[in-house]
Amino acid sequence: MDKVVSSPREAIEGISSGASIAVGGFGLCGIPSVLIQAIHDAGIDGLEAISNNCGVDDWGLGILLKDRRIRRMVASYVGENKEFERQYLHGELEVELTPQGTLAERLRAGGSGIAAFFTRTGVGTQVAEGGLPWRYDSQGNVAVSSLAKQTQDFEVDGETKTFVLERALRPDFGLVRAARGDRHGNLVFNQSARNFNPLCAMAGKFTIAEVEQLVEPGELEPDSVHLPGIFVQRVLPLTPEQATTKRIERRTVRAAKDHA
Repeated sequence: MDKVVSSPREAIEGISSGASIAVGGFGLCGIPSVLIQAIHDAGIDGLEAISNNCGVDDWGLGILLKDRRIRRMVASYVGENKEFERQYLHGELEVELTPQGTLAERLRAGGSGIAAFFTRTGVGTQVAEGGLPWRYDSQGNVAVSSLAKQTQDFEVDGETKTFVLERALRPDFGLVRAARGDRHGNLVFNQSARNFNPLCAMAGKFTIAEVEQLVEPGELEPDSVHLPGIFVQRVLPLTPEQATTKRIERRTVRAAKDHA
């Protein structure tokens, strides 16, 4: 039951080139930065990454993207990463842009044993009808585009509405960061850092969690646990320095008022 490992290198053991990874976080909030760095240091490439976004140019998934370690992204937006945008538009990266709520539900479904689900999101658009550019060629032409998805009508509140079928995501690995975790893999996330982390942990066939504070089994109040340890296979305790090293995606300040 003790799932604790002693180093980032040990934590990512088994992740090889060509793997698919679901990575928690939103922007730079709650990202498993230590695990991402370990993957980079190990020279792993050809990855398919599933995450809300792709970090920024020099942090988070952005460090993998910069060195061409990611071949395909499933994300809901490009965000502040100019290299992400450049690689996509120049045909160097395949990108499956997915509505944010749909992305979250595809991950949750993967972790819940649900193969697919119907949603109203995307009906009447290229999300459902196909033709979304997934990859461009070097000349800016669409080389690979999304296919049309199955749609079906259902009666809802006495009205017939069209829904589109979305398939679950079940990546090889889930990588997450938690504020607290015990040796059994039970995790607690800090406020907004909860974001996509529980969903990525659920979806991964093998999930690795880096935790800012490791506690012993029984120290976490059962009602405070956000993700039960059944979804987690390895726990990496962070050093104090690693736990406090956090970036802000965009710092916005205003001039101080003169109170004299």
